[in-house]
Amino acid sequence: MAIYESGENYLETILMLEKKTGSVRSIDIANELNFSKPSISRAMGILKNDKLITIDEKGNILLTEMGRIRANKIYERHQVILQFLVMVLGVDKDIAEQDACKIEHVISEQSFEKMKILVRENS
Repeated sequence: MAIYESGENYLETILMLEKKTGSVRSIDIANELNFSKPSISRAMGILKNDKLITIDEKGNILLTEMGRIRANKIYERHQVILQFLVMVLGVDKDIAEQDACKIEHVISEQSFEKMKILVRENS
């Protein structure tokens, strides 16, 4: 199953909100990403059909095991790329944050692993 950049962003946002608040609802995602509620509802339907999330009777969005694995992988990529840009290259944190959001979706596994090594060496 192919998941696109927007789906990866939703999964990462769900994971981050879950860590921050303990539970996640569609309105939380809408507020976090500044998207409309209908856009979020549509995206959650796609993620649910792909078995990456479930939605309980109270409207809480829960990552499935597969969704959590995917979200953690995306989150790790984001963090490593952010650290690489800031620590290794000296990019301003705000700019690095924006760039990491874009790069995390397109970087090859080989390049990512090399970045991870450099980040560990510079930590």
